[in-house]
Amino acid sequence: MPEPSREQIASALHERPAIALTPGTRLDAERPGSLPVSPSAVWDLPGGTAWVYRGEGNPGLVRPVILADGFGTGPSELESSWQLLEFGDYPLISELRRRGRDVILLGHHERGASILDNSRTARAAITRALAERLGGTPLVVGGFSTGGLVTRHALARMECEGRDHGTGLYFSYDTPHRGAWVPIALQAFAHYVKDLDGRFSDQLNSPAVREVLWRHIGVWDGTPGPSEERVAFLAQMAAVGEWPRRPRLIGVANGAADGVGTDVRPGELALEGKGRSVIGTRLHAQAPGADEPVARLRVAAAKTHEVRTKGLASIDGAPGGSLEGFGILADGLNALHPDLGLQTAVHIRSHCFVPSVSAVDVGDPDTDATLYQDISALSAGAGGLDDFRLASRNEPHALVTRELCSWLLGHLP
Repeated sequence: MPEPSREQIASALHERPAIALTPGTRLDAERPGSLPVSPSAVWDLPGGTAWVYRGEGNPGLVRPVILADGFGTGPSELESSWQLLEFGDYPLISELRRRGRDVILLGHHERGASILDNSRTARAAITRALAERLGGTPLVVGGFSTGGLVTRHALARMECEGRDHGTGLYFSYDTPHRGAWVPIALQAFAHYVKDLDGRFSDQLNSPAVREVLWRHIGVWDGTPGPSEERVAFLAQMAAVGEWPRRPRLIGVANGAADGVGTDVRPGELALEGKGRSVIGTRLHAQAPGADEPVARLRVAAAKTHEVRTKGLASIDGAPGGSLEGFGILADGLNALHPDLGLQTAVHIRSHCFVPSVSAVDVGDPDTDATLYQDISALSAGAGGLDDFRLASRNEPHALVTRELCSWLLGHLP
């Protein structure tokens, strides 16, 4: 049987859902049996939407808690937010409402838009919550994943502008304060197949991803480094003072505190092509060194291309919130018809996405010594946060757990 043409492969890819790196369930996961509860109100905001759920017994907004959506692509969806926040390990929305807290789920029209653009949506939600609040209870404002950066910037900018945000507590949940990580091998593959299906590449080149990734490449053979967008984003954060000064600042991380990483070994084979159209493709976990091979790329082509890096840390196995990046790619390719020859074998499904040191803002993810340090030995306030809590073991990024949520709820004013 002849190898499928690139046109046939491109057509098949476009008929399937886009391969996209998003926290949460896999493509084949079942949706929860319970649909989201209808909100008390829906706010149309510049660049986004807020779904408002009053606390039990509250006649209106009495004790508002704003939860901003985070990393992803496309518009925020109410059902997805409920699935992550309510139907996982801990029913966070229900527990907040049971305690008399009014939950405001803040979504964005485009999660891949600039964090600075989505900050405008957060500022509008804060202003609306203050206007509708009954009484004087301070707001609680924060977010999950990049939602923590969106709200951090929003509060800091409001302070710089002399605006009252009425917030007593800011929180972040596995937020990449010092940057996130997508393996260079995965980034290279996404850009390498751009002419077949550009959606994966477009996500990794979206403004938000460019702003948040510690090291980024825009083309398959690019040199890893901070993108221009990240440099500009960090400058904007510095311009508003990095952090809001009025509220108490706390954060939680899905990564462990003890400096022990996962069982991913530097340079280990993570994914390999098995079908005839991808024979030769091999993606590896990141390894330190001056000239490290991280990928061999071949998709319906005669030639195999190699990608090498230098000076990067062993970050894929570092303590932190993980993302099933290699698994998501393998699942997407293996869902296609076998005759296309795109079958892959995945040996490592997950990699570190938000290192522990980044989530609690105590170090840049640039060396093994920093990534694998024992954070439990550090005192509160070692970074930008007044207090923080890390998971007892390394977990999926933004996973809502009883352990972290109990600590978080215990610190609400």
